[in-house]
Amino acid sequence: MLTDADGFEVVRSRADAAGLASPPLLVLDAVEEFLDEQKLGAGPLRFARIGDGQSNVTYRIERGEDVFVLRRGPRPPLPKSTHDMVREARIQQLVSAEGVPVPEILAVCTDESVLGVPFYVMNFLSGITVADEVPTLLSSPEQRASTSAAVVDTLVQLHRVPVAEGGLATFGRPDGYLRRQVERFGGLWSVNTTRDLPDVARIGRWLGANIPLSQTASVIHGDYRTGNLLFAADAPARVLAVLDWEMATVGDPLADLGYLTATYSEPGSTPTPLERTRVTRQPGYWSRDELVARYQEQMPLDLSALNWYQTLALWKASIFCEAIYTRWLNGERPDDTSFGPSLAEGIPRLLDGARQFAGQASGIDF
Repeated sequence: MLTDADGFEVVRSRADAAGLASPPLLVLDAVEEFLDEQKLGAGPLRFARIGDGQSNVTYRIERGEDVFVLRRGPRPPLPKSTHDMVREARIQQLVSAEGVPVPEILAVCTDESVLGVPFYVMNFLSGITVADEVPTLLSSPEQRASTSAAVVDTLVQLHRVPVAEGGLATFGRPDGYLRRQVERFGGLWSVNTTRDLPDVARIGRWLGANIPLSQTASVIHGDYRTGNLLFAADAPARVLAVLDWEMATVGDPLADLGYLTATYSEPGSTPTPLERTRVTRQPGYWSRDELVARYQEQMPLDLSALNWYQTLALWKASIFCEAIYTRWLNGERPDDTSFGPSLAEGIPRLLDGARQFAGQASGIDF
């Protein structure tokens, strides 16, 4: 058995899982049976966890020469309408049919008796990520610029996917999307915090009073950033897959562009808890303004209100990060020795950034 802070993370059999106070995340014999039913590989499996699992949990699964990826939600109980693996798999299947690069979904399990929650299995893609270090193959000035261009071009490709008809039309309610975002997150602060940060309410009021008119509806990823892209392991830079679709919906595409640029690291930008790809501070990578210009070249949208969307991105981030900070304060993240404690000062920095973007949009000194 492999343990984690909440109990046993991985067990060999259903019998091992039966007597545990907290359900494991992976039951090997149950997964093997499911993979057999789906004709995915053969024999005993080997596993390794991928990523830090702040939300949904991802495993690399090997069976003989075959390699897969299994993605599931956290342990139950789960908040309503969150960690919906069936929905997450389906939206990837739909955008894949339109040419958006995503992993191939191989099987979806809705039978909660297998792992306690739905999960899905996708193909494993061998590629590289751009995060704390510049990949050697993409390290030249030309490839750094090509990487930046690929980030924007893939976002444009996603935003061009038609959503008026077909399966994607059921994945969101674009009318009123922005107002619902402001109201929903504004209502979450009081239940997520134990401290008083007046900027949350102040910025929330400004957002609510200045909601722009959405110009179109698109599939939006919800967490679109360089670190959620898998690049091919060769040059020129090209995106092999867009990852982590748990927040995807149909809404205002500028919400994605606002998030990408507000959380993007460039020389002189203030570090925040969302700085996951520090290397873009280095020479050769594009600035925020250059990313926006590339997007505008390809999308016929008025970007004059982009500062509002950037403000929304950092304001929302401050609220969901505060929930993580509160759980850390309450001892619910015992193995978190870096991210949780960093939020004491990290969340005020997010709010500072949101306030600056709002000031640029309105001329008001917050």
